[in-house]
Amino acid sequence: MNNNTYYKIIMLLSVFGMVLAFYLFYNYLTRPAFQICTISETINCDEVTKGTLSTLFGVPVSLVGLLGYLGILMAASLAKPKVILGFALFGTLFCLRLTILEIFVVKVICPVCIACQINMLVILFLSIVHSKKPVLNES
Repeated sequence: MNNNTYYKIIMLLSVFGMVLAFYLFYNYLTRPAFQICTISETINCDEVTKGTLSTLFGVPVSLVGLLGYLGILMAASLAKPKVILGFALFGTLFCLRLTILEIFVVKVICPVCIACQINMLVILFLSIVHSKKPVLNES
């Protein structure tokens, strides 16, 4: 995959992640009575967007995700692969922590959160593969 294609894919994935994170952030702010991803007691977003996992040090977790994806989008638009890798690594660890807490502490699965985790893992994977790509000397 050439650099141009890589950055376009990363930008597309980051916009998708921003949409997911914005959905969670909107639900955190508005606290609607009904959410699309509330399927059952164990498969729902309500417990995550309205419960103890919704903030970290007073900051909405979904806002952290939204800003993280925005950082990846900006880094991709500026062709900064190491910055993308850094954001993706932090984002993956951050999402993984939340997923573990969701499943083992709160005992729910948030489908949108899982989609964010998978999206961030794909960005991380692509970033690692891209970082291993040999740099061609153009002189």
